[in-house]
Amino acid sequence: MSTAALERQIRPIYDALDTGSNKSALVTCNKLLKKYPRNELIKALKALALVRSQKVEEALILCDEVLEVKPTSDATLTAMMHVLRGLGRHKDMVKMFEEAYKQQPLNEELGAQTFFANVRAGQWKSAQLVATRMNKQFQDDRYLYWTIICTVLQAEEPGTQPEMRNILYRLAQRLMVSSPTPSYINAERFHLHLSILLKLNLVDDAHKLLDSQVGKNICATNLSCNELRREVWKLKGLVKEEGEQAKNLITEKNDRNWLEFLSLLDGTFVELTGGEVAPSEEALEAARTNVQETKELLLRVVEKDGPKDRSGLLALLELEKRTRVHGLSDDKTRLVCLLKEYFEKIGDKACCYEDLKPYIELGSDELAQWTSFLDAVSTSFSTGKELRRLINVYKLQRYNLSEITLEAETTRATLYTEKYIEALKLGVDLPTTELQPADDLVLLAASSYVSLWKLTNDDGYLYTATALLEYALTKSKQSFLTRLMLIRIYRLLGAPAQALEHYRALPIKQVQNDTLSHFVLSRSSTFSLAATGDLTFATECLESTQIYLSNSQETGDFIIRAFTSEKYSQIPEFIIFEDRLENSLQRDLVKMEHLRMRLAHENMNSDIIDMELIELKFIFDRVHHDNRDTAILSDYQPRSSPNFNEQTLLFNTFEGFGFLRTMLKVYIRALQQGSDLDDTVEEKLLIGDRPKQRVDLASGVTLRDRLIVQPEEDLEELTQDEALLVEFASALADWLEVYHDYTRPPPAIVLAEASKQTELKTGHPLKGIEITSANGNGHKKDEESPAFVEPPEVVTSFFEDIKARFDEVKDANSPVEALHLAAVAQEAFLILIIETLRFKNQTVVKQNKLGTLVASIKTIRTNAISNLKDISTDLVKRGESEGTSEARKAFVEECSGIINAGIDHDFVLNIAKKETDARKKVLEGFGKGINRICANYTSS
Repeated sequence: MSTAALERQIRPIYDALDTGSNKSALVTCNKLLKKYPRNELIKALKALALVRSQKVEEALILCDEVLEVKPTSDATLTAMMHVLRGLGRHKDMVKMFEEAYKQQPLNEELGAQTFFANVRAGQWKSAQLVATRMNKQFQDDRYLYWTIICTVLQAEEPGTQPEMRNILYRLAQRLMVSSPTPSYINAERFHLHLSILLKLNLVDDAHKLLDSQVGKNICATNLSCNELRREVWKLKGLVKEEGEQAKNLITEKNDRNWLEFLSLLDGTFVELTGGEVAPSEEALEAARTNVQETKELLLRVVEKDGPKDRSGLLALLELEKRTRVHGLSDDKTRLVCLLKEYFEKIGDKACCYEDLKPYIELGSDELAQWTSFLDAVSTSFSTGKELRRLINVYKLQRYNLSEITLEAETTRATLYTEKYIEALKLGVDLPTTELQPADDLVLLAASSYVSLWKLTNDDGYLYTATALLEYALTKSKQSFLTRLMLIRIYRLLGAPAQALEHYRALPIKQVQNDTLSHFVLSRSSTFSLAATGDLTFATECLESTQIYLSNSQETGDFIIRAFTSEKYSQIPEFIIFEDRLENSLQRDLVKMEHLRMRLAHENMNSDIIDMELIELKFIFDRVHHDNRDTAILSDYQPRSSPNFNEQTLLFNTFEGFGFLRTMLKVYIRALQQGSDLDDTVEEKLLIGDRPKQRVDLASGVTLRDRLIVQPEEDLEELTQDEALLVEFASALADWLEVYHDYTRPPPAIVLAEASKQTELKTGHPLKGIEITSANGNGHKKDEESPAFVEPPEVVTSFFEDIKARFDEVKDANSPVEALHLAAVAQEAFLILIIETLRFKNQTVVKQNKLGTLVASIKTIRTNAISNLKDISTDLVKRGESEGTSEARKAFVEECSGIINAGIDHDFVLNIAKKETDARKKVLEGFGKGINRICANYTSS
């Protein structure tokens, strides 16, 4: 059949794959494979459809068949590229393109694809070699620059030794010099050249390049190159010259870039920044002269710009601040005068408060003057500008409060609330998509109520804050900051459903799933009802992780586009972005929360244990980056008190690297003991590439050695009860370790069983595994079974101790502490199930003479179930009390202040109903979930 006819028959497969109709694609592939059983392209397309249908085992067989014939056609290679990316087999993709390129060495497109495959895999050394070969073969300058940047990227890999790093940088410099065309032919190549010179500390050479007319022209039009120019001038000690250049840009070209003002100020004090030696009198005098000249220049800028631009005013404030730092200021009133001038001109703009914050940490006399000035500002308003000015006054006054007292803070909360209600009239005609000009007043009021809660531990203030913020959202539906505050407060009150509702109403997109998901998913397993079949939070965990899949699939494409368009300055940035997302701390904190939910929802079995063990071991070796954003949360608390973020943290802790490390160690050790997998078996069964090994690990340190160490600084990130859980899990693992090691089957038997199961699924055994026949029943041990040792007291008494702690807090105003203890008890029980699952098998127990051990385990489990059932009963009982009219009435009574201020009583009652219903749901649901878990494992 002709090629055209075959293409017509294959076209429906492409159409089906493009529309996501994988089943249809498989049907068409199977039909065509009957006619053309050896066609590589059809096999590759079928493998792609199988991967997208999550039929990995079948896809692997077809994938290996295609790879064995070493395809060279563009269509087959493209299809296989998608297959291998879906399977995470980037190294196989590199090998496939390399084989194709060897067969067609004059095919430039194949060479480029081989290079890109190495780029996707992060194999910079191989990419450098391919680019070098292409440059020699096709004589294109672009490939030389690909070689150069790959050499630089190879040098910057974490595993590169310092000596080798320097050699690679020098190689990149030699290649740059050998280029037939100069680097200044375009800005991106020029940027790459400058970067290499800076890495080699060849500052003079870099300055020479920049000082040329071409270099000046490039820096004038390219921000990235100009940024490097600033760095070079700073290293050369040309701070004064940089300041002079900035001065010219500000005065002659009306440049209002804040970086230019900073350069001007740096140049002003250049004589005083020479080191630790005290400056001479001549240097001080020169600095005073510079300060006076800069002051006059900035005053001219302020006069020229007026209120339309605040750069000059801010620069005057920064100048005065630095003058004081260097001891050059004799005028004790100037800073306050500048603050007053700034406020009078810019006080009606939203930026005023954030602009002035760095400058209002004043001494007592100056603070008194500043406070008097603010107190004198009129509190009446009739326009948006007057309202913004008043809001800025309240923020600035609040920031410098020396202490917070109950009476004064109550007065402020009432004032902010009343002013908010009054100010709503200014936004009555705004469309619903607009924010209300009064929004910041409600944020101030909520901040005050949270401070009152911290002072008194009275949840009534949080009730008031939620009702007020909910009311604000009816007036300003798009208020992102209001919702973030509500999310935090609802979690403190134990109303997670309301927090999640507000989180889902936020327009969270793309990378915000990494930076903001902590607001609702931090310790979310405490509120999860997965044990009852409610997978709301588990689903949210999975949805938030889609950004990481997109990152692994799409960022590589962005890097390749940067190569093809020669955007060399962007390539390192994309690589850093990819790394920060791939190794995101939040990603793996969410993974831990999802694991806890999964274990509560699904019945424990060896497949779950093996799968989770492999994934957690990969996570354990990552070098994590914390991308979480807490600065986005509005903070209008005084500088003398903790900020709003710290005040509203659940359990007063924020999980970090130490928390993740600790919980990973707990679960990896438990799963490892409950699994039959060892490193040999894992290597054989693993699909896809292994993550790169960490280079900072000491040689000779085993995984077990790393798992049993729990540094004190890591444990400090846990709550008191989580620390008890870690102690319980460690003691349990220590006790059972010897019995697990004795009863675990040899790798050959585990692999044989895995191969058998794969053959039943796909009709093909596992590739590369030799099946050894087992003699008799099981495997014979050479040594005697280990003697029985009594369990540690921390294991036998744990559930009673947790129940006693639970009884102490179960009737507290907020149910959060009780839910946390219940979650810890449930988690400890599930870890016990993981650790003892192996000993459910009566054959294993009998063969290894572990009857006494199993009896002891049963006693511990029975005690655990008894205490868990008591906790379950108490939670359900507490939940029933939350859903009553009395609970709603108590909520409304606590909100009497805002009702008197003008918020409708029925509106507050509706908020009370939603909040109490949410608490009832989580308490009853968690209690019933514990009961279900107990029922699942009572007979085991």
